[in-house]
Amino acid sequence: MSTIKINQQLKRIEIKEFEIENQIVFNYFDNLPAIERDEKLLRAIYIGVLALMEDRISAFLAKTNNGLGTELESLKMIFEMKKELFYKSTIKGTLAEDEIADFLNNYFSERRLKDKAFLTGNTAGNLPKNKTGDIICEVNGSPDLKIAIECKFDKSIRFGEIENKEIFTRKTDTAWSQLIEAQANRDSKVSIIVFDISLVDNSILKNFDNVGYIPEVGFVAIINSQKGDYSNLAIAYMLARDIATNTKEIEFDKHVLTMIINRIIKDINEVLSVKSLVLNNIENNKSILKQLDKSMLLMEFNQEYLKRFLSQGTLTKKDLLDFYMGEDIKDRYKLIEKEINEL
Repeated sequence: MSTIKINQQLKRIEIKEFEIENQIVFNYFDNLPAIERDEKLLRAIYIGVLALMEDRISAFLAKTNNGLGTELESLKMIFEMKKELFYKSTIKGTLAEDEIADFLNNYFSERRLKDKAFLTGNTAGNLPKNKTGDIICEVNGSPDLKIAIECKFDKSIRFGEIENKEIFTRKTDTAWSQLIEAQANRDSKVSIIVFDISLVDNSILKNFDNVGYIPEVGFVAIINSQKGDYSNLAIAYMLARDIATNTKEIEFDKHVLTMIINRIIKDINEVLSVKSLVLNNIENNKSILKQLDKSMLLMEFNQEYLKRFLSQGTLTKKDLLDFYMGEDIKDRYKLIEKEINEL
């Protein structure tokens, strides 16, 4: 009697009294929590069927009768198939998040840590309609002490340090903005952004080869998912964990102060550049007015946050995100720009 029965009416396959004796398969499922085994079995069958549809397994097995050779060829097939799936943009993000969460939970178990990694899925956080922060790690299992992890396997994400941020351009995600946003959105102590070595912008690699730290912002970890190398993430996580568990509130945060002052200096330099426009024609005079008003708005905006910082000794993650993005003054500038254009 056949093990597999095809149910044409329900469009499904039915398997009865199914057993498999294979050490690799046994070890894999033996190491999984009982609650995850059914889901992983279905996923394994689905991936295997995809491979069979490409006729790859049959081709590999036909090339060798040697047991070791067969295993090596099968591993090569799995690697190539995984690489193919990874580069399909519709699923690469989900696969990356799943694998990173699995790696972290296995890592916690090996290190005998009580930390837990959870996928946030499509759930919004503290910021309205915002899902930034793909994975939340509860340190020692405490929901009050969290590390947020954002997975960005995307070459369009640049470094984006605040000193070079141009507020009046179209909003784009950067490593800086995503780290700050993840902390504010998930109410975490520290944040980590994860890039894959095959999908990372050169501006990231220029600053960090493996693991990097941006003071008062967060950590950058560059992994190699195709080789299964997540060691840089482990390093970044343990550093982030140390900060999360040991950092105490301080009265004065010099790093944030330096960041605000650097922004103010940048904007003051823009005001000085106005002198070169004065001798030009009417259109240039309009540009002067726009630049002056823009710079005045920026100075007022920066001074507001400087006052807030000096009175509190620091900025909340929400304040820091608002300061970085500068959304509040964009609408104010649009009205001024319209009036100048109508002169």
